[in-house]
Amino acid sequence: METDSHHHMLASVLGSKEAAAKSILYSYRHGFSGFAAKLTESQAQELAEFPGVVRVMPNTLLRLQTTRSWDFLGLSPSHSPQSLLYRSRMGDGVIVGMLDSGIWPESKAFNDEGLRPIPSRWKGGCEPAEQFDPAKHCNRKIIGARWFVDGFLAEYEKPLNASGDQEFLSPRDANGHGTHTSSTAVGSFVSNVSYRGIGYGTARGGAPCARLAVYKVCWNVLGGECSSADILKAFDEAIHDGVDVLSLSIGTAIPLFSDVDDRDGIATGAFHAVARGITVVCGAANDGPVTQTVQNTAPWILTVGASTIDRAFEALITLGNNETLAGQAIYTGKEIGFTTLLYPEGTILDPTSAGTCERLSPNATLMAGKVILCFTYTARRFAVTAASAAVKASRGVGLIVAKNPSDGLAPCSDDFPCVEVDYEIGTRILFYFRSARFPMVKLSQTITAVGKAVSAKVAFFSSRGPSSISPAVLKPDVAAPGVNILAATSPLDPLEDNGYTMHSGTSMSTPHVAGIVALLKALHPDWSPAAVRSALVTTAWRSNPSGFPIFASASPLKLADPFDMGGGIVNPNAAAEPGLIYNAGTPDYIGYLCAMGYNDTEISHLTGKPTPCPARRPSVTDVNLPSITIPRLTSSVTVTRTVTNTGPPRSRYWAVIEPPSGTAVTVKPQVLAFDWETKKMAFTVTVCAAAPVNTGYYFGSLVWTDGVHAVRSPLAVRIANQTPFHSAE
Repeated sequence: METDSHHHMLASVLGSKEAAAKSILYSYRHGFSGFAAKLTESQAQELAEFPGVVRVMPNTLLRLQTTRSWDFLGLSPSHSPQSLLYRSRMGDGVIVGMLDSGIWPESKAFNDEGLRPIPSRWKGGCEPAEQFDPAKHCNRKIIGARWFVDGFLAEYEKPLNASGDQEFLSPRDANGHGTHTSSTAVGSFVSNVSYRGIGYGTARGGAPCARLAVYKVCWNVLGGECSSADILKAFDEAIHDGVDVLSLSIGTAIPLFSDVDDRDGIATGAFHAVARGITVVCGAANDGPVTQTVQNTAPWILTVGASTIDRAFEALITLGNNETLAGQAIYTGKEIGFTTLLYPEGTILDPTSAGTCERLSPNATLMAGKVILCFTYTARRFAVTAASAAVKASRGVGLIVAKNPSDGLAPCSDDFPCVEVDYEIGTRILFYFRSARFPMVKLSQTITAVGKAVSAKVAFFSSRGPSSISPAVLKPDVAAPGVNILAATSPLDPLEDNGYTMHSGTSMSTPHVAGIVALLKALHPDWSPAAVRSALVTTAWRSNPSGFPIFASASPLKLADPFDMGGGIVNPNAAAEPGLIYNAGTPDYIGYLCAMGYNDTEISHLTGKPTPCPARRPSVTDVNLPSITIPRLTSSVTVTRTVTNTGPPRSRYWAVIEPPSGTAVTVKPQVLAFDWETKKMAFTVTVCAAAPVNTGYYFGSLVWTDGVHAVRSPLAVRIANQTPFHSAE
């Protein structure tokens, strides 16, 4: 229904056209037909009963979720001319839309030097607003800049600057988050970049010649808040404008809602974008290492977890007995020579808090001139910053924090030396303190270690599968660099250093994949979003460049499995030529919704047109995904997949099976033979339970290989009891 009918319907509910005009916030026209309006509970209920209204959903507030990372991924300008970076012309001609907190347009990361004219198919533009002048702030790099705040203001009902954090009613980024993600995805080359003297190099995005369209939907309140109504409107406009890729480092909280009633608006907006050939990349969230915390789980979304890279910021700790231990820190000040080491106990601790770091209170008499050791039981940054503030206020000279590994680092204020270690090293230091008559310690400056000596792993904070909504859909799809990522920011960012900062989160891994998708779209403009996802999943790394397997930070550290990293860490160059792809489109996703039990009305609401389910309900496991997950195997399950050949026309692929423990897996046919006429082939995979019960998931793989390509699909299976338990008398 169009805008006039929206107003007419609201007028019927509210009593007048004037009240309707005042109530309505947005009309959605390009992705689907609908509107957002300010209503009371009773008015919303009345509207829901109005003829032609399929669903009324409440507005929801959501949260916001590089010099070395591109080298790690094999996309350095110094690499082979056959790399994806060069073959794709660095993403030239591709338009990446960023739904985030806006842009700081003066950043050098968004210079348009050497870029060709704006693609003629572009229908968007830049909107003038507070401290944002399109004539000055948009160019051949930033080709679109819009902002959406009505939904947020309707929910927040306070002035934007009421919290004390500065904000702009414009595309300008006060938070810094949107600038960071945008420059990570498509930032231009900027040389001689570092963060407080470390991580030195040339900063750029994954697709430095791609264009950027900014859709500001997140606002600098409580660290970053975003309204679902605004997000849906941004999707609607982005579809109209002509973007090729959309990147969203945004998520909601557990419990998640259904894919057709998602209160965050992302699944609905993404469905319509994907239906129009736009790849939508979203973060898995930062609630790891707990299982079932992965977000953005709709099968049409490309969901990204976070990994570290082959770089570490090491700070050496030398004890008075000459034992040297390695910690991590962002500290480039003077070395702290041998001085007294103190582990605080007794009266200087606040007894109301857990962990000695949280319990520290200023005490110059005991801490002045000393390096303090403390333990914290949380992975959050506030414990480190609070402890460093107490030590600094007491004229202490340094801090050693023993903590559960959280991977991400941030400096303490004014380059105060805060060295982080794990509990094992922290305990060794504590043993030394208690055994030495005069315990002493020396803290060295941070040194940057890169290469094979540093193994990448799944980040501690990265949310894990299985999906709580649909366990049969493997999420996340892949992992990508998201720890200590150096990129541009707003000068209002408190951690800013010469226009750049270092952040960690799936917010950082998401634009890495968005940048890679831009390169793939430039090389393969006819690939669907599902083809792009398939190429990334089936070619991802399962081991580090050194050959050692990828671990996942957890308690304890463990080998990474598909619920940690999906197919693995993205391998862009291999994804450029995957050999086979698992394609899917709107009919496949409708089949998924029907299999999940959604009715015709719910699905019609999502698609925007009458969409009946087939008489025979399809199986969730038959959605043509590049992975197979069976959450409840009682005896045997047979799934069907179809692959499309993207390699030489005459190709033969053989199946190589690594069955999950406790299962037997067979594939028919075992050989796929393609020729000039046969480009697609279907096959079945039958998984049989060979063990009576399995309380958890086991993992394996199906690999199709022609001797050149290895098209790997993860397998995840949990064997369930075939009959319920009965008590015996």
